[in-house]
Amino acid sequence: MPIVTPLTQLLGIRHPILSAPMDTISGSRLTRAVSGAGGFGILGGGYGDRARLEAETKKLSGFAPFGIGFITWSLARQPELLDIALDAGPQAVMLSFGDPAPFAPRIKARNTRLICQVQSEDMAKQALDAGADILIAQGTEAGGHGASRTTVDIVPAIVDLAAGRVPVVAAGGIADGRGLAAMLMLGATGVLIGTRLYASIEADGAEEAKQRICAANGNDTVRGVIVDWSRSLFWPAPFTARTLLNDHIRRWTGREIELMQRAGEIAVEYAAAKTAGNFEVAAVFAGEAVGLIHDIPPAAEIVERIATEAEQLLAGRRNSGASFPSPTRGEGLQRAN
Repeated sequence: MPIVTPLTQLLGIRHPILSAPMDTISGSRLTRAVSGAGGFGILGGGYGDRARLEAETKKLSGFAPFGIGFITWSLARQPELLDIALDAGPQAVMLSFGDPAPFAPRIKARNTRLICQVQSEDMAKQALDAGADILIAQGTEAGGHGASRTTVDIVPAIVDLAAGRVPVVAAGGIADGRGLAAMLMLGATGVLIGTRLYASIEADGAEEAKQRICAANGNDTVRGVIVDWSRSLFWPAPFTARTLLNDHIRRWTGREIELMQRAGEIAVEYAAAKTAGNFEVAAVFAGEAVGLIHDIPPAAEIVERIATEAEQLLAGRRNSGASFPSPTRGEGLQRAN
């Protein structure tokens, strides 16, 4: 039986599973596949490639439900991209890594849900003040950009702060039904999945990158600034990037000052490696859950696996007589009849 939470009810979805808007990896194919399987697919807006955004949103025309996600500080440089996104008719817009307040009124005026990803209580308060409808509590285990708090720490902290006002979704290190069940026990109403869906047929990533995710374990990832500085991208504090270890990261670890001094030269080398598909230089953005990923199936199969495993685990817990979190903490976990 499907798991019903405030998140599934708010978004009108069957499973409490959202796909992360992974830059150029989360294209329209992955978005449609996740939503078609009963989750909620979110198109990646990335760093603001207008041509790509226009092309991908056209492929989602008339499709529902779906969302579109942006890097907030990058969107501030091209605010017109928000209009392109909203004209596509998404059910939600997700903003991460920056103050959502400048964009919230335009989103809310279109009767679109505002999803805000946060990494601390202060960020969560800022998002709630801006009118967030859903909070994503992201732990440091996540692939791509994030901060330093662990998922098991930040999720209940944000759940307590939200106090049932809006659904809280967990992100970071979640790749199977055990992760979903665990986050529901911590009071979350669903999960945001990135790395596990990167290793799917529909993800717009290189096959070698997907294979590297399948071959890696949790010790093969690192969080830091080397990849960003190698692209002449200087993210605001406290955000750093988690990627798979490769020769480039090993080469520059401990030599970050020199890397910054040679940023222009290294950026040219990095761009060439990315174009050539050389992942010993170019990064594969992936989280610590890589050790749980061993295949590259269709995204719909991933969603169904996670949902089914979580349903079975929760049913077993219920049948054993174990208690669930109280509604004030767990935001009312329910099971469909």
